Order: sequence, then structure tokens, then C-alpha cells
Amino acid sequence: MDTRLLRTFTTVARTGNLTAAAERLHLVQSTVTAQVQALEKELGLRLFDRLPRGVVLTGAGHEVLGQAEAVLEAESRLRAVASSAGGTGGRVTGRVVLAAGETLVSARLPGLIAALRRSHPGIEVDMRTMGTSAAVAALRTGELDLALLLEDEASFRDIACTPLAREPLVLVCSPEHPAARRTPDAPTDWAELAREDYFLHEQGCSYSDRFLEQLLTAARGTQPRITRFGSLEVARSCVAAGLGLSLLARANVAEALETGRLAQVPGPRFPDVTVQLARHRRRWLSPAAAALTTELPHHFPPLNAVTKSRRDRTAPQQYGETG
Repeated sequence: MDTRLLRTFTTVARTGNLTAAAERLHLVQSTVTAQVQALEKELGLRLFDRLPRGVVLTGAGHEVLGQAEAVLEAESRLRAVASSAGGTGGRVTGRVVLAAGETLVSARLPGLIAALRRSHPGIEVDMRTMGTSAAVAALRTGELDLALLLEDEASFRDIACTPLAREPLVLVCSPEHPAARRTPDAPTDWAELAREDYFLHEQGCSYSDRFLEQLLTAARGTQPRITRFGSLEVARSCVAAGLGLSLLARANVAEALETGRLAQVPGPRFPDVTVQLARHRRRWLSPAAAALTTELPHHFPPLNAVTKSRRDRTAPQQYGETG
């Protein structure tokens, strides 16, 4: 049996949509449909009910899904064994598909990949940019080996999430913006922040969503002007141009703060956001993926670290408190 058919079937089953499955598999929808039909013909079973809004597994499809995932898992192990035995001289080799949000992809993962190329040149890292919901779905279909989630709480029945690090957050503006002239002794409070313009990361970014919720709570009749982007670079550029403020991971703006292109806004203190390492509970962790997980902590702040300089530069207000 062609395991490509099984991979297509499991992807369709997890997404519930032929178009979404085609996008994840980098195929055209007609190819996905043809592969599902070919598998149904080979097995002599109808695996999906076709509905106007997508596809739903039949009873037989549910039974086949578990077995198909087991076959794909066995294939992954077989490829790893073959790679290890293929004259690599004991070196760890293989491909690891890793996903993370743009916050981490831009700030943390380039250093990780560079380090792995030096220590394990036989490991190929395929890096994807995904938010939490997309990454969890891709872990379930086997499209990903590992994912990094920016979530303080991450609980899934089939996905194991382990806290890896804490990313400090910082509210930034242009050095010419009035908010930059405030001091830790006279910081900006939530009521004042609610009157500013903001450029935030797209909906689904956990720390941006949480900040916006608090901001709207503090508005009390004021309507902050909020623009959300799928690109951190666009948000940074708008802030640097003096158009408003943004809450971003310090790692994404460290260079701009050091060179003076951006300034930190003295005001409420925001809790660090947790970085969770996620993997499917039932899937085997290949030697290449294990090597990557060993290297990961070296590219993040320690999980329990307290950054004194960050504490000193902000007012003694906790996130969620108002001035």
C-alpha cells in the first residue's frame, strides 16, 4: 500500500476539509480527492461522508484512522533506522519538521538551526510558521514532529506540552513618542494607554489577545485604535515611524531598543509568556528530533529566570492592574 495515500487520508481526517488538507500537503485539491478515492477503492470502504461544509469520517473511517497513523509511525521509525544504518558513522541524521509562531521563528530559531548545523550536520530542519491551533492540528496529522507554542496554559488529550522557557514582553514606542518621555517614577497607567493607537500581532497571538482584553477593559468608554498584522516586521515599522505602540517579545525588539530606534514605555509590567514544546503523545521521537529538543533550551532564557534589568525599567504594576 502506498503510504502517501494514508498520509493524505489522515490529513483530510484531521482537517475535515479537502481544501485545507491540500494546502497542508502542498497538493492541488483534485489530487487529494483522487488519493482518498484510491484508498477507499483499495480498502473497499467508504471513509468519508461528503457534506456541503466539508467531510466527516464514517464509522469505518474512524477505525481506519488509528491504524493508518500507526502505519505512518512505523514508516517513520523504519526510515530513521535505515538512515542510521546507512553509513553515517554513528552521526545523528534525519529530517525534523518544526513549527512555531513568527515571534519565535524570527527571534530564536535561526540560532537553533545554525547550532545544529555545527553539531549535527546530518540533521535537516524544516521550519514552518504556524499559530497554536494550526500547529496542534498538524501534530495530529503527522505533518509536524515538534511545535513551539506561546501559551501559558496548553492542555490537549493527545498532545504533550512541556514548558520550555519564558519570553519577556515589552511595550514599545518611537523615541519621539510622548509615552517615551515618561519615567519609572511617573509611569503611564492603563487609562492613559487606552487612549493610544496600537499595532499588534494578528488575532490568535496569545500575549496580544491578552493585552488587548486588558486594554479594552481599561478603556471605559474610550475606543483605542487597534491595527493587527500577520507580520511582526510591519508592526515594528509602524511603531518606529511614531504611529503608535506595540506589545512584543523583547527578543524581537532587542536590537531596536539597543540602537535607539525604539524605546520602552514605562508603565504596567507584563508577565513573561510561556514557551511550550509540543509533540504527539503516541508518536516516536526520532534521534534527530531528540537532538533538536536537547539543543532548544540553549537558545531561550532559563525557564525560571527573573530579569532584574527588566524589573528595574518598569513600574511596580502587575499586568492586569490599573494605575
